[in-house]
Amino acid sequence: MEAEEEKKRAYDIEEEDRRRREKRTLYYIGLGLLAAAGVILLISRISGFSLNYLLLPCLFHSLTGYYCPGCGGTRAVTSLLHGHILESLYYHPFVVYAAAVCAVFMVTNTIELVSGGRCKIGMEFRKRYVYIGVVIVAVNFIVKNAVLLFGGCAMIG
Repeated sequence: MEAEEEKKRAYDIEEEDRRRREKRTLYYIGLGLLAAAGVILLISRISGFSLNYLLLPCLFHSLTGYYCPGCGGTRAVTSLLHGHILESLYYHPFVVYAAAVCAVFMVTNTIELVSGGRCKIGMEFRKRYVYIGVVIVAVNFIVKNAVLLFGGCAMIG
């Protein structure tokens, strides 16, 4: 009985350590992406250069005439970076969802890190966040193509 309890304790410690490493890794990836976005935004503001000129047109849309699951994503990111949240939501709601989840993750984990672990409020990765994102992308894909197909209205110019 004691050996079984010891084994369970060792597993729990190992699992907690794995979660802590995963959270730390995601946090540092988030910091890196935030820094990269800041640099790109700064360069575009100073030089007036836009990355939109480097992007290729959507192959799926070019071939079929319908929107792909990611169509509108670049416009949504651009709108969000300019502070136009509703416009970003219109172009692609997943971008706003992902930004909100990432913001909550970064803020809560920064608070936990700064407090030295005394304030354990750091958001952890959960599969449900991915599932919600997949549903948002699927619904966006279906609605935009249904409006295009049945209404004849292009939602993304």
